[in-house]
Formats: sequence, C-alpha cells, structure tokens
Amino acid sequence: MELIKAEFLPEAWEKSIVAVWEKGSKIYTEYGEYSLDLPIAIRVEKPFSEPRIHLKGVVVGKLKQLFEYVDEVLEGVNDWRVGKDWHYTYHERLFNYTTPDGTVIDQIRYVVEKLSKTPYSRRAQAITWMPWKDINADSPPCVQRLWFRIIDEKLALHVHMRSNDAMKAAFMNMYALTELQRLVAKSIGVEPGYYLHIADSYHIYERDWKWAEKFVKQVKEGSSRRLWMTRERYMKIAFRRF
Repeated sequence: MELIKAEFLPEAWEKSIVAVWEKGSKIYTEYGEYSLDLPIAIRVEKPFSEPRIHLKGVVVGKLKQLFEYVDEVLEGVNDWRVGKDWHYTYHERLFNYTTPDGTVIDQIRYVVEKLSKTPYSRRAQAITWMPWKDINADSPPCVQRLWFRIIDEKLALHVHMRSNDAMKAAFMNMYALTELQRLVAKSIGVEPGYYLHIADSYHIYERDWKWAEKFVKQVKEGSSRRLWMTRERYMKIAFRRF
C-alpha cells in the first residue's frame, strides 16, 4: 500500500495522483476499460488549513456543485431520490441507516454520543454497506466505513473506501468528508485533527489517462499550484461574487 503524507488537502490529492500514475497496476474493470490501480493511504495533517480547495479536483458542471455535494453528504438534500433514481446517498446510509426490519440508526449521532462520553473509545464508527441491497447493485457505495477517535484532544477521521476514482471523485470525497469531520468535532466540542483516506482501489480510468499524464507533468513542474485556492476565493468565483 502506498502511503501519502501532506500538510494540506490540495497537496495530498496531487501527490496521490502522481503515485497512481507512476506506481499503479494496469487492471481491467467491470466498466469495459482498463484502469491504473493502486491501494493507497493518504494522511492529511492539516485538512482545514488554507488553501483548502484544488480547482482540478472539482470535476462537476458548475463550481458551486462542490458545496451542493457537501450538502448532500451532511444535510441529505438528495435523500428523497433514494429508491427512485438513486441507489443510495452517503447521508442516508450514515444518518438514517435502515435495517431490513425497519429500524433506523443515526450512526453519526452514535459517534458523537460515544466520543462525548468515552473520548478514547475505538468503537466510534459508521458503516454504509448493506449486503441485502448492495451485493447485486450496479453502483454500490464506495465509502465503506468511517472511524472516528479523539487523539491529542482532536478528532481524527479515518475513511475506508473499497473503490475511489482518483481523478474525478477523490478530491470532492475528501473535501465533503472532512466537512463531516468538522461537524462531528464541533458537536463533541473538540477541534478536528488529521484526516486519513484509505482506498483499496485508488484508480485512474483509461479514458482519463491523457488528462492525468498532463496533470502529473504540471504537478512536477509546480505550475499546478496556481489551482490551489482558499475557500473564500473559490466561493467568490463559484457564486460570482467579486
């Protein structure tokens, strides 16, 4: 497993892309194309320090969709689509995990209550996998487990993923999940600490290889740093407030 260490979120994501490009194995996928694939662990020491956003990592139609994705994960704005045109949302699985007998479990509330009472606990986790639903799904959840613990009086978050599209999803996943880390830390009454992102299959699809090759070159030249941006500056661009 490749281990990436970085101070800031954009820096960590850039290093992870370079690692997959240079060390990934060529593996066929269930989508009819090859990918470069690498098991990876990405540790971000200061995930909330600015600049916090990487423009290249926000692969959406509009820049404001980064914040809409955060709202999807934290607020459940798209939970109404589950069972209709979506198989799941992370909010639905984390905040409203529903068992076959109809029991609804707010796993994030459990994490907050557990660590508020026992901050050194190793049991504060939340899962997404529902085997009775997911083993036959075309697109089951990529995020599998969130593990929280208070270390040195700060809330650390470990995210475990079975699969992660490095170029088109990973940065937005990391950004939204660190916002969840911030939310949980605030609810407990502590500061957020480091963030650890673990993916069994961290990959770049064949369709994106030319894009990735160009980006890796920019990273090595240092020119990619012009795409690092503070949240305040990004919001001005995304919402056209100059």
